[in-house]
Amino acid sequence: MKRLFSTLVIASIMLFGAAQVNAANYVTAQPDNIVNFIQDEEAALDIDEEESVGFHQELKRRFIEGGPGFMGIVLLCLILGLAIAIERIIFLNLSTTNTRKLAQDVEDALNSGGVEAAKEVCRNTRGPVASIYYQGLDRADESIEAAEKAVVAYGGVQMGQLEKNVSWVSLFIALAPMLGFMGTVIGMIQAFDRIEAAGDMQPSLVAGGIKVALLTTVFGLIVAIILQIFYNYIIAKIDSIVNDMEDASILLIDMLVDYKNRKRI
Repeated sequence: MKRLFSTLVIASIMLFGAAQVNAANYVTAQPDNIVNFIQDEEAALDIDEEESVGFHQELKRRFIEGGPGFMGIVLLCLILGLAIAIERIIFLNLSTTNTRKLAQDVEDALNSGGVEAAKEVCRNTRGPVASIYYQGLDRADESIEAAEKAVVAYGGVQMGQLEKNVSWVSLFIALAPMLGFMGTVIGMIQAFDRIEAAGDMQPSLVAGGIKVALLTTVFGLIVAIILQIFYNYIIAKIDSIVNDMEDASILLIDMLVDYKNRKRI
């Protein structure tokens, strides 16, 4: 009995010691795993941060490498072109009106209150279509032909207002890649000057000039592409407004003819 009890005590001690050893091994191994996991996460975050910040840093570095002369002029073309394009987009959006609703309101006012009531509706409505309506109604007492001439003449004036400064955007679209190509030519000339001065054809001598040449061309093309998108949107918006103006002019003349006929009866 004593031998059995001693055996059980020894076995219990051995089991308790083994459990403590396993626990100690787990505790010592677990921080290493945690540290490795944390280090992996930090490395992944560093990689993501480098990728997010790297694009801007790379763009800035490439811009500086392209040279402050031509790259600054290309950047100025982008800034001025975007400023004019944004101003035109805001102006065109403010000039857009619901032509059908305006025509219906003018017709109702013309039938109920006469020409003066219709002119008052046009005064309270912004946009080139309302201005054209007002000019046509202002000449309605003279004759239909006079009203039609006023509509056509003032329509040309409003069209000029819509196209104001748009030619500058097209100028910057053409100027940006031309400046880039000029930087390319100058970079190649600088590369050949280095070759001539060294008297030897080495890649390190021409690499800088060729890189500058390619960078100016790339940035010039990027500026032209960005401005071209804005320019096409502006042209499409102007065409839409001009079509509304033409349709509204025809509706106005028809309304005036019907008004004159009813007035005679």
